Amino acid sequence: MMRSLSLSLFYILFAILSTNQAVAHQPVMDMAPRWQGGYGFQLRQETHYSDKLLSGESEVDNPFGQEQRISTSWLETIYTFRREVRLVVKIPYLDQQRTTVTDDGALKQAGRGLGDIIIAVPLKRYVNETSSTSNIAFTPSIRLPTGSTDEDFPVGDGSTDLGASFSVSFEKADLYQFYDLFFWRNNKGEKGMLEGNEAGLDINIGWHPYHNNMDNQGVFVMLDVSARVNDRGRNTVGVTGGKRISMGPIFVFYRKGVMFRAEYKTPIYENLFATQVSRGSELNIGIGCVF
Repeated sequence: MMRSLSLSLFYILFAILSTNQAVAHQPVMDMAPRWQGGYGFQLRQETHYSDKLLSGESEVDNPFGQEQRISTSWLETIYTFRREVRLVVKIPYLDQQRTTVTDDGALKQAGRGLGDIIIAVPLKRYVNETSSTSNIAFTPSIRLPTGSTDEDFPVGDGSTDLGASFSVSFEKADLYQFYDLFFWRNNKGEKGMLEGNEAGLDINIGWHPYHNNMDNQGVFVMLDVSARVNDRGRNTVGVTGGKRISMGPIFVFYRKGVMFRAEYKTPIYENLFATQVSRGSELNIGIGCVF
């Protein structure tokens, strides 16, 4: 019974920090909690920065020093009504800056505040074997227009957006695999902003090199691959949209009901509409708890 409990706690903890982009697979929740009334939360800091200017796939000169930095602090929570039905809420706070070009030359813009809140309902079906378990999930989502559009660099676009994802995961004692295919229908916002529809694929493949069953402590390492396709859109300064593939490592340390996770990811392919600043490399650091 103790071994079963420890393994269950490990899976719960791993799920807490097994999240990627805000619009992709869910926090605390790709796999657990697995009991009725289980709940958890995660605090996560996500930052990406770039001063690389791209036209299509090609890097071009950047004489005005165009750049972009977006830092997002996430509070992500889950509640399990029963094992197969969960409720997820993701609340972002943004602190962002960019340098863009106007008729008068380079212009620095900034924005800070509550972003657009995401609510999702993961619906899962489990298949348990002697030495492994797997599940498939369908997750409808809604993104609410809670972020202000008043800043020079708006933290929201004023639209209500709908999303859905289909995911599959496989778990063994030393191996974890997760595949998530999702789509967001992004509607027209305020001030002429239209983010453009987004489709994406996230892949996590993890190795579990160490686990102490006595105190439920261990280490996990993963490879994350993310692909995004965004329709042509527009923000307050120009064209948006394009294609991107990013890749990078994830390190996880867990002990009992708490887990720390760090992820670094960099683009290996980008093809953007018109001329835009690259999304650049991304750093994610988070800590989560389950109850």
